[in-house]
Parts: sequence; C-alpha cells; structure tokens
Amino acid sequence: MSRGCTCRPGLPIAPARPIPEGAATQQESAGLTQSVVPILLSGGSGTRLWPVSRRSFPKQFAALTGDHSLFQASALRLSGPRYGAPLVLTGADFRFIVTEQLAGVGIVPGAVLIEPAPRNTAPAVLAAALHLAAADPDVMMLVAPSDHVVPDAEAFGRAVDRGIAPARAGRIVTFGIHPTRPETGYGWLELGGESGAAPDDPAPLRRFVEKPDAAAAEAMLADGRFLWNAGIFLFTARTMIEAFERHAPDFIAPVRASLQAARPDLGFLRLDPEAWDSLPDLSIDYAVMEKAGNLSVVRFADHWSDLGGWDAIWREAQLDAPAWRGVVADARSTAIDCDDVLLRSDDENLQVVGIGLRDTMVVATGDAVLVADMNRAQDVRQAVTALKARGIRQAERFLRDHRPWGWFETLVMGERFQVKRITVHPGAALSLQSHVHRSEHWIVVSGTARVTVDGKVTLVTENQSIYVPLGAVHRMENPGKVPMVLIEVQTGVYLGEDDIVRYEDVYARS
Repeated sequence: MSRGCTCRPGLPIAPARPIPEGAATQQESAGLTQSVVPILLSGGSGTRLWPVSRRSFPKQFAALTGDHSLFQASALRLSGPRYGAPLVLTGADFRFIVTEQLAGVGIVPGAVLIEPAPRNTAPAVLAAALHLAAADPDVMMLVAPSDHVVPDAEAFGRAVDRGIAPARAGRIVTFGIHPTRPETGYGWLELGGESGAAPDDPAPLRRFVEKPDAAAAEAMLADGRFLWNAGIFLFTARTMIEAFERHAPDFIAPVRASLQAARPDLGFLRLDPEAWDSLPDLSIDYAVMEKAGNLSVVRFADHWSDLGGWDAIWREAQLDAPAWRGVVADARSTAIDCDDVLLRSDDENLQVVGIGLRDTMVVATGDAVLVADMNRAQDVRQAVTALKARGIRQAERFLRDHRPWGWFETLVMGERFQVKRITVHPGAALSLQSHVHRSEHWIVVSGTARVTVDGKVTLVTENQSIYVPLGAVHRMENPGKVPMVLIEVQTGVYLGEDDIVRYEDVYARS
C-alpha cells in the first residue's frame, strides 16, 4: 500500500453546488426538497492504527482498505443527488492533502475551514453550523467523520433520507449501527419509544452508553434495544446553534469571533486563533448530544466500521471471503502455520514472516514495527504515548513528509549530513529560501528542475547536479508535466527543517 498522495495549492472556496438538473425530481420523489451538506471532520490522529497512522499523516488520508483513502471514500459516499458540496474541517498541516485528495476523486469542496488547533469535534461542528447559517439557517447538515467504512453508499443514503423529516422538524438525528458482536471499542445507543415501532422508523434516543466492558456489551447485544454509536449526526444549522445556546453557551462567542476574524488563504478559510485557543477540548457528544432531549435515532443494518484498530482491518479483509485459518497477509508478508493473524508491510523493501503465530497482528513500516496480541488492538495508542514520552520521532512522524509541492523522505542521516529523496509535482515550486546552517547538493534523477541560486536560473536535467552554498537564496521548481525526482545531500552543523528563511512562497507558508 502506498501512503503517498499528491498535494498542490488549495482549491478556491466555491458556493454550495446546485442540485444537478434532473436530480431535483429524484429528491422530491424521496420527500426531499433540499440537498444535505456533508460536514467532513478530518483532523483526527488515529493513534490506534499506528504505525501506519501518525499525527503527521493520519489514517483518514491512507488507503487502508482499497485504492482510495478513507477520506476520499467518505467524500465519494456523501456525493451525488442527495448532497451538496462538502464542507471540510481540518488542520493547517493537512489542508493541501485535503484539496488534492478531493481533486483526485473529482469533488470540489464548498469550503475548507482550517482549525488553528485541535479542539475536538464540538467547536468544529459549531463553526460549520455558524458558517452555513450565515447563508441559510435551515440548511441540512450531515456531520460525519472521514475515516469510516460503509461499502453500500446507497443504503446509507436511504438511511439519511429517513432522517430528513425529523431533522427538518427540529430533531437532532443520530445513526445507530445494528450490532453484530459485543464490541467494547464503540460507544452504544439505547433506543426509547414503543418496542413495536417499524425498524425503519426513527426512534427516540433514551441514552448514550460509554464504551462498555465485555459483560455489559454482551448484555446489550442480547437485549436488542441497543445500537453502536456511529458518531454521525443530521440536523439543520439552526437546530445545532440553538442546542449550543442551551447546553454549551460558552462555545458560542469564541467560535463566532473566530469565524468573524477568519481570513481567506489560497482558497481556504483560516479560523482566527486568538478566540479559538480559548475553547475547551470537548467532543460534540459531551458538549451537546448527551444533554439534549430532542435526539432521534435512525437504524442502519448494513455494514459499517470506524476502523478503530488493527483488529477491524483484519475483519474488513475477510468480508468477501473468510481467510484460510484467519490469516490476512499482504503481498510482502508470509504466514507459516499461523491462525487468526494480520501480517502487513507498508515498505516494498521489507518482508514480514510469521511462523506459528496465533491471534497476533504484525504491522511494519519503513521505520517501525508493531507486534501485538489481536485482543489488545485498542491498546496500541499506549505505544504512541510511550514513544512520545521518550521523544521518539516515530511516535508522530514518518520518514516521508508531505508538502504542498510534493514530498520528501530521509534516506540516510549522520552527525553532519543527511540524504533525502525529493519528489516535486508538475508545475509545483518550493519556496524562495535560504539556510543559516547547511549547504545542499542536488542531483536530478528524473524529470527537469528549474533552480534559482542567488538570482541565477539554471535548468537541471537527469544525471545533472547543482550546488547550493550555505546562505544562498534559492528555489527549486518543476516546469515539466511529469514528477521531478532528485537526491539532496545536506551538510552542515544543523540539519533541522526549521533552518529555513522564506522570502516568497506560493503556498503562503510563514
């Protein structure tokens, strides 16, 4: 599996797309009179899927179960006649990944809001509601994490249809998944109302249930009145703003101030950090949902997963056909006399071999290996915490770093030198910059580079090289139509990425 994605400048913010010609009739036949705006939350870190998911490139942007990333699959699932242009909330580090991945599946966002700092889902949802309410307070919003797996998009769309009427009437609609096992890694929902109600009818929510222990999960599975909490919500912007005013009023002023002082930036909308930083780190469940009395639940009986651990990846791989002896192994992995194991290598040069393993997951990348009991999948985040406490880079960062112009990865690092492979997308350019502590030697191995060094412009083609002295003001561009790849050799007393003085940057990075 390749973790790479192409990244380029942000797409311009566009108004919500009109319903395509012919789609209005389809919506009206389903009892709908307006499109639903998907709100894609894509700022999480996904620590339970370490080492493939890390803070610098979390799981939603990785292709964990198919050719598309989870973020792309979510955007595709929530596109079509039912839906308007998505509104995306993400962090500054991911803004170009978001727009590039959307462009890769032909989706133009309605807006991309940049959160100044992670503050969980409550501020993000309120910011989206206030932003959309400025144009239409009664716009229908569907808040969805961008890292879920729902293979049958049409079945989920029909579930959304069933939630439209109660949402239009002022209810907050959540989606409950029909449970298939006593899962302890999910929160649950307890349904209220008459037991004889039709399964497709929205039901009142009696209460949220925190992630249970095994015995409680078994009891809820047997009871029949409990569903998994998918964390997906449908409501109008007006309804959500009123819910915050009633249950979490302290959020209103800071989020509104952050929106009012927001500034456009290359097609993104950067929320103002001063007011945002005063907000508490709180989920929408705790801030509003568990206090509100106007919640309804739409039941969803088709397949769904939040891929909350490597055990979920193992189960997903066996959906179409159960693996022989429960062995799930990719093309770079070999299992010998193993049962119920996951073997995975994300590095084309690294082979994983398991012998005589039982109930085990082994996940390898180019710089880290996870070996754990399958039943301890929810504890993988403890590894991230332990590595962070020791200051280990692999806790949060990959060898490969994504940038708006492409990516680079470190091949060799020594005390006073570093060797990198750099890939620059067609038409992309690095910033005009200089370094205080290092010089650089560039060797082009594929494509053509346009290099500026102290005002002199040179075209450097394959098998040619150029030297950038310490302190020289320089820039690298790819003027061609294919990716440009070069090897960079750095030498100096300090080789950190913060040794960059930027003079010009087409991506508006400071």
